[in-house]
Amino acid sequence: MFGTAEMRAIFDDAALVGRYVEAERALARAQARCGVIPREAAIAIDRAGRELTIDFDRLRRETEIVGYPILPLVHQLAESAGEAAGGFVHWGATTQDIMDTANVLQVRAALELVERDLATLAGILAGLARKHRDTPMAGRTHLQQALPITFGYKAAIWLAGIERHRERLSQLRPRVLVGEFSGAAGTLASVGADGLEMQRLFCEELGLDQPAITWHVARDGLAETVALLGLITGSLAKIATDVMLMMATEFGEVSEPFVPGRGASSTMPQKRNPISSELILAAAKAVRQHVATMLDGMIHDFERATGPWHLEWIALPESFLLTGSALANANFMLGGLVVHEQRMRRNLDITGGLIVAEAVMMAAAPKLGRQHAHDVVYDACRQAIEGGGRLADILAGRPEVVAALGSREAIERCCDPANYLGLAGEMVDRVLGQAPARLPAA
Repeated sequence: MFGTAEMRAIFDDAALVGRYVEAERALARAQARCGVIPREAAIAIDRAGRELTIDFDRLRRETEIVGYPILPLVHQLAESAGEAAGGFVHWGATTQDIMDTANVLQVRAALELVERDLATLAGILAGLARKHRDTPMAGRTHLQQALPITFGYKAAIWLAGIERHRERLSQLRPRVLVGEFSGAAGTLASVGADGLEMQRLFCEELGLDQPAITWHVARDGLAETVALLGLITGSLAKIATDVMLMMATEFGEVSEPFVPGRGASSTMPQKRNPISSELILAAAKAVRQHVATMLDGMIHDFERATGPWHLEWIALPESFLLTGSALANANFMLGGLVVHEQRMRRNLDITGGLIVAEAVMMAAAPKLGRQHAHDVVYDACRQAIEGGGRLADILAGRPEVVAALGSREAIERCCDPANYLGLAGEMVDRVLGQAPARLPAA
């Protein structure tokens, strides 16, 4: 429930070790291009890496002794490359160079999935916003009915947040998708004067950008990545919370897609629980904790950390798994969301027009003055709350209100929530018009 097969395939153990090997192969190719190691050695190392079958039991045993997986992996890769070439494996590199670069390769692949799913979600939300641009419903503040809005307006607010996340993701890539090859203390001392060129070629081999300087202990890029995932899942959790509340029996304004058995109760046959929304909310809470972990993990000591780095090994993959799950659930849930328009309208009318008391007040204010209009409408609302009845009927019995608005029909128009939607529709249009190339047509 808290991951997808695609995201797991990026972060499982075999994939991670495969990225380590990919980095070692790229390093050998880059160093051969620089003339630092023999071309024949690089060819042998590259071939050995492609054909290597990892002995994971041996890797586990040696990793538990060393504390890191790279030296044990180098042993296996060097043996596979042969005696002549094996001595050139991992030339001038340090463990963190390989592990950091492998993580960046994972992040690149994972961000592609996140970007794809965000694009899908944006299209779904755009469709909801278009379809329900003028579907009136109660806007609520402090869980109380406040003023009328439209469901399209609500969906467009959700969409605007997702669009901002897509923009953030594109802006993040240049800061994060950089390689790491810097040597023991980050100065490239072990490879001589051509170290920066070697670093450039290493990054080029992997399709990554070259960093301006070593980032062994500057972890802001990966922290920013997880912070973005926290923002994305936070927005998804807001959507999920709205949907869960709107699914409550007393509201009944939307329903998650019906799948036989989904959301069923073990004892109550009538139940249809908001399972996708619940999973989204749980995932967001977990990612939020990892954001804090990554921020704490930025505090490294000197030129190589004594422990904060290890926090990333937990937080980074789990954050992507949880985000992948949240996005998948959001796309499923919103893609099949059932919108109950008639129930939205009934809920708008349950206060007998009180939800548009402001509309009456503002319409009467030019003739009565704002404060007097407020007091008159306030008194009418109190009468409606205490004695029941429609606000329009009570107002129609007050001559000064009829005179201020001009007729009983004008009072009825003011008391119809569908006539007091403000600029909700225009705002929907603005959101849909901001990225026409990225949002599908209706």
